[in-house]
Amino acid sequence: MVAPGSLNEFLSAQHSVIRVALTRVRGSSPRNEGTEMFVAPGALWGTIGGGQLEFLAINAARDMLRDGALHQDLDVPLGPEIGQCCGGRVEMNLSRMRASDKWAATERAARNEDALPHVYVMGAGHVGRALANQFQHLPVRCILVDTRPEEIALCAADVETRVSAIPEAEIWRARAGSAFVVLTHDHGLDFLLTTAALERNDAAYVGMIGSATKRIKLRNWAQKHCDGQSVEQLKCPIGASGSCDKRPSVIAAFVAAEVMAELTSETAATALTGANQAPLRGHHHDRKGRSA
Repeated sequence: MVAPGSLNEFLSAQHSVIRVALTRVRGSSPRNEGTEMFVAPGALWGTIGGGQLEFLAINAARDMLRDGALHQDLDVPLGPEIGQCCGGRVEMNLSRMRASDKWAATERAARNEDALPHVYVMGAGHVGRALANQFQHLPVRCILVDTRPEEIALCAADVETRVSAIPEAEIWRARAGSAFVVLTHDHGLDFLLTTAALERNDAAYVGMIGSATKRIKLRNWAQKHCDGQSVEQLKCPIGASGSCDKRPSVIAAFVAAEVMAELTSETAATALTGANQAPLRGHHHDRKGRSA
């Protein structure tokens, strides 16, 4: 059984746990070095990539739990030997967790949570809410922003929501390396928010819903009203995959994939290392927090 909830909840509920950590990866592998999985007698938290590699690790961990073993190192070729065809080789460390190990794992998880890239969905209409539904399952901190409390109230996704009379202020306060998806109910507001995001010059992604014509109108507007602000880094139309399906959930799927491609690129990963900093202006909002 894969356990729901946070790692802290899992570790608190399980008395005996084996930590499985990938310590060295050579060649092709389902997950990278440093990936962790936690195995209890009847539950799991996390994954090292599934397949035969994970099956082998789970069995080895539960053998340790049954036999009272403390540590074990495994060196596994990802080939015909285990019925997996990645072609690489993985070294794993399996260790029984003490109370101090559980505390350290919880602290690492908290740091990883704090380091997640921020994705601002500016507009809580149909597509904005569909995007929130997508991003709640992805390794990002999604913030859904709108001026209309009644639209925010319709969001059922497990994301942070903010009702803001001045939504551009949310963009000003965002941390470096954030992604911004602009899809409000008003073209003028779209232009204002999009240029605010572009003016930062440190966003991992800036996208605006609309057409090629809308992009041209924004470019002309920015030239006139924003000291010639370039729109070269702007994605518009967003989620331009060639699909003609305009249902909000379909649009959101393509946009989420587009944003994640940017956030997980090598360039973005390098930039995020130095971007994990306090907001530029203003105050911090807790998850699910709201500001006027």
